[in-house]
Amino acid sequence: MSIGLGLGLIPIAPGTFGSLLGPVLVGGVQFVLPPAAPLSYLFQAVIGVVFFLLGVPICEIGARVLGRKDPGAVVFDEIVAFFIVFACIPVTPKSALLGFVLFRIFDISKPWPIRRLELLPGGWGVMADDLMAGVYAFACLAVILQWILPGFS
Repeated sequence: MSIGLGLGLIPIAPGTFGSLLGPVLVGGVQFVLPPAAPLSYLFQAVIGVVFFLLGVPICEIGARVLGRKDPGAVVFDEIVAFFIVFACIPVTPKSALLGFVLFRIFDISKPWPIRRLELLPGGWGVMADDLMAGVYAFACLAVILQWILPGFS
């Protein structure tokens, strides 16, 4: 489960390949709970919180099995972060691409405090850094879609 349907086992850029599942998963949730439905984003947030809390032990076990604190093959954290990237933002082909690119930029570059969050113990550190990268990606995506490229999505 922590290796994202095997995408984490791809030898080159497993985090990038694993991240591809994030917009698909959130888009599927949004399809089931369309944005026009009352409280749909609240339900999406609840699902994201549940996945995050499940991800802590899932990623901790994956890291323990692979013998590293945050191995590249463990991509469940990248996938779950997209619930933050697309909080209140509909997943469309264009927004998915832009959100994916923004998330990967922040996940790879690890601006403050992302790198510090990695130091949290066990699965918390594995999950928290990607959660924060998701927050940064969401903020940038929201600004881009609202002010820079309105009507883009």
